[in-house]
Amino acid sequence: MERDKVRCGTVILVIGFLLAICPPRIVEARLVRLAVETREPFVGGTSWGDTGPYERLLGTAYMEVNPRDALNRLIVDLDNAPRNAQGMVVFSTRFFILKPVDMGRGNHKIYYTVNNRGNDGLISAQTVEQVGANDLYLRLGYTITDAGWEGDVVQTAINLAANLPVATQPDGSPIVGLMRVEYSDRNLPQSGTFTLSLEGNPNFHSYEAVDTDTTHSTFTVRDDVNAPKIPISPDRWAFARCSGGPGSEEPSPFDICYLDGFRADKIYELIYRAKNPIVMGLGFATTRDFASFLRYQREDDFGNPNPLGPGIRRVYSTGASQTGGYLRDFIYLGFNEDESHRRVFEGVMPTIAGTDRVFINVRFADPNIWSDQDDRHDFLQSSYPPFSYAITTDPITGIRDGIMKRPATDPFVFQTDSGTEPWQLRGSLNVEDGQGNPVPVPGNVRLYLNSSTSHGMQLAGFNTPPPGTNVLCQNHTPSAAIPETAHALLVAIDQWADQGIEPPPSNYPRLEDGMLVTVDEARAAFPAIPGVPFPMGQNPLELLDFGPLFGRLGGVLTLQPPALGPTYSQYVPKPDEDGLDIAGVRPMQIRVPIGTNTGWNVRAAGHRAPNLCVLTGSHIPFFETRAEREAAGDPRLSLEERYHNHHGFVRAVRRGARELVRERFLLQEDADRLIQAARDSDILRHHGNHAPDNDDSGEALE
Repeated sequence: MERDKVRCGTVILVIGFLLAICPPRIVEARLVRLAVETREPFVGGTSWGDTGPYERLLGTAYMEVNPRDALNRLIVDLDNAPRNAQGMVVFSTRFFILKPVDMGRGNHKIYYTVNNRGNDGLISAQTVEQVGANDLYLRLGYTITDAGWEGDVVQTAINLAANLPVATQPDGSPIVGLMRVEYSDRNLPQSGTFTLSLEGNPNFHSYEAVDTDTTHSTFTVRDDVNAPKIPISPDRWAFARCSGGPGSEEPSPFDICYLDGFRADKIYELIYRAKNPIVMGLGFATTRDFASFLRYQREDDFGNPNPLGPGIRRVYSTGASQTGGYLRDFIYLGFNEDESHRRVFEGVMPTIAGTDRVFINVRFADPNIWSDQDDRHDFLQSSYPPFSYAITTDPITGIRDGIMKRPATDPFVFQTDSGTEPWQLRGSLNVEDGQGNPVPVPGNVRLYLNSSTSHGMQLAGFNTPPPGTNVLCQNHTPSAAIPETAHALLVAIDQWADQGIEPPPSNYPRLEDGMLVTVDEARAAFPAIPGVPFPMGQNPLELLDFGPLFGRLGGVLTLQPPALGPTYSQYVPKPDEDGLDIAGVRPMQIRVPIGTNTGWNVRAAGHRAPNLCVLTGSHIPFFETRAEREAAGDPRLSLEERYHNHHGFVRAVRRGARELVRERFLLQEDADRLIQAARDSDILRHHGNHAPDNDDSGEALE
């Protein structure tokens, strides 16, 4: 590998010398044409506060990049993509814009909501109810935009897909490489099936098999993530569709047929030779160039005007889960600098990302999967150094690097994780180096933990929710998404970028304060709730070796499955006597709890128990009375012991709201809504109420 580095370095020096002698004419990459295809009043012309009505624009953005430009050269296979007569690589993407009809009434700022797997709810929203918590951004005057970036998304009328080129050999013949796919209850119906697309999900294009001879591929099955892989005989499966079972096979290089039938309680792995890789790394350029055009340009090359006009002052972006990792990579790989060397986003807010990376800058990239403790935990779409925003030295690889290393173009960053990320998405590596040593957080970054929430920031409301509907999980699952922290943090990052007002300090568990602990230490601190098992462990992380052509920037996977190297040490938040994370923001439902919420859940019997249950959290309600909880042997105080009565509960919510507003993790309008929700709830409503709802007395409840 070191020889390869030296050889590559020599080639780069020679190329650099030749370019210095005879520099080529560099043509800026850009958005060439913005075709607005539909324009319609948003939600029937509803007026949003002082901003007034909005309109929704849908269309296609046509783009090109110069493969010789230093800002693009790191894109894997860009040099193998077809070029136009000017030597540029061309591509396009679907986009949507939600803008004030009268831009003069907006705030002249863009909120770029990077879609997850092509999905953005505002594309199809038709009612105020469907807009939901996004109404705040409209009332504040933001223009909301998004464009496709993922090149394997199947385009529909209500999603955003990028049309990215396929890489080929210089002679035009197909590029071939290894593709590895896992099938489990993530993509298998509980009733089982005989056939799947090779990708395992019909919403995404599969990479085509080079040939349909099953002896050239490997297909295995196992009972559990830790069980041995058992080969499946090549005559028991085929590259085919067979939805009717054996005898219905239709040969297809994009599908798999298993004649004995896929079972949802098993894990299957297919490794096959694929062809025609998408130049997926160009997805970063779609985000960069679309956002840059809307911010800086007056018109496209064809004279079509920028629909936002001049005067856009700030652009912020956010992405959740898959696209939280996408934004971390976007910054790390330098795409927050546009082709004119301008900053694209002033502020970036990755959410529920842990230290994940989508690794789209890879040949045969598969950005739709993620790593869990129970499956796919040694797949590429995982964590790989550098993990942290600060520049540090990884103690296992020796890599010295960090996500934030370009002061001229790096944005302000708020990363907000849920309680799930330290368990499943290696979140603790944001603040420790994998060998138990703390790492710093840069001054232009804030890390926040929405304590005891689950992936997706789902929490129980102010009435005990019904049992969870996830058949895979043993515990009840939280419901009713809360957007309050995201609302407050958008206001805070805007104040930071626009006015220089320092945001709330990072609030993320750390080793130094004892709030990050081992799983065994967390288990010892967790209350002994009858019938509630504690996880056996978190999602491990070994250093994954995919061969010499893969590294921290991406590359080509020549070793599948990867060789497993040393294991990184990880930690989880320390719980209190109620089982709630002590550190972090502690949003209202954690400050004034009606039960124990966790960022983890465990699998139910028959579903590969006792492994962690995907990215799902748990909700274990408190008993209402002391007598009930003592009879059940529950050590947690009952609702009655905590709040006495309904009015005591409302007072506690009011007090928690004041604290969160003061800490700037809650806006006053959201605080008022939460207080009203507490008043409307049934919590202890029939337990001796003696004070009016608006009584602020008795702040210290007896």
